[in-house]
Amino acid sequence: MFISGSHVLTLSSSLAPHPHRHLQTCVRLTAFTWLAPGYIVPEAPHRTVTSSACSGRLQATERLVSFLPFPAMKQQTMRLSRRTLTDPPYLVNFHDRQGRTLKNDTDANWLKPAMAAAYRVLKQDRLMVCFYGWPRADDFLDAWRSAGFRPVGHFVFRKSYTSSVKFMKCQHEQAYLLAKGRPPLPKNPLPDVQRLFYTGNALHPTQKAVVSLAPLVRAFTLPGELVLDPFCGSASTCAAALLTGRRYVGIEMDEDYFRAASGRMTRTHERMAAKRPSLGIPAAA
Repeated sequence: MFISGSHVLTLSSSLAPHPHRHLQTCVRLTAFTWLAPGYIVPEAPHRTVTSSACSGRLQATERLVSFLPFPAMKQQTMRLSRRTLTDPPYLVNFHDRQGRTLKNDTDANWLKPAMAAAYRVLKQDRLMVCFYGWPRADDFLDAWRSAGFRPVGHFVFRKSYTSSVKFMKCQHEQAYLLAKGRPPLPKNPLPDVQRLFYTGNALHPTQKAVVSLAPLVRAFTLPGELVLDPFCGSASTCAAALLTGRRYVGIEMDEDYFRAASGRMTRTHERMAAKRPSLGIPAAA
């Protein structure tokens, strides 16, 4: 669930880089050209923005930076983030027990452009952690390698429940650790088998537990660095980043999940702010 790193973004010539460096937001797309998420917002923290793109051009009422290389835009580059953690659609036509579905889960046309953009915006010598569906492993590996990523590790997340039964009981999920360049080795490497706690999926049909994602954030980023999730769903990655002292950007297409993610992050910020006085933490910290 990562696609972050100090990356290079395309910037519309009509927009100037915002001086505020404390990027923390969730963003929703209402339309897109490349069949993949596409915007982050260099605005004040905790802000939520709705944007749209038409005919390859950015149309918005806020100052937006394009995450994808819209061809009609005059481009310049800027450095942004430190790492990516993301959980994209698995391309398996997923339906949960309540009949909920995921956008773009039946068509792989978006996969290579999205991973190419993920590689482009990731800082050199950084890592991306990306969940994937094993039935389409070849498609994901092809997209990652075509983009320039190098697989350097593989995580298995053991579930305490069975998500489906066919030839076997399905009791795990998986993610690749992908490198751009030659990232330094972590000081405290994680075991390649992790536990995926059950969330109840109240906010999203594939909602990941924050407690399962936080070790990934701690292992591969430093406090204050930026974590990007361009398929943020219910914002579990964003919450994990915030609670471990990192900055975050989350991108979500689906309006219902965007609202759920935005509300969740608002509540998380409020709970953290309420705890600061009792912990002796300055309000500006």
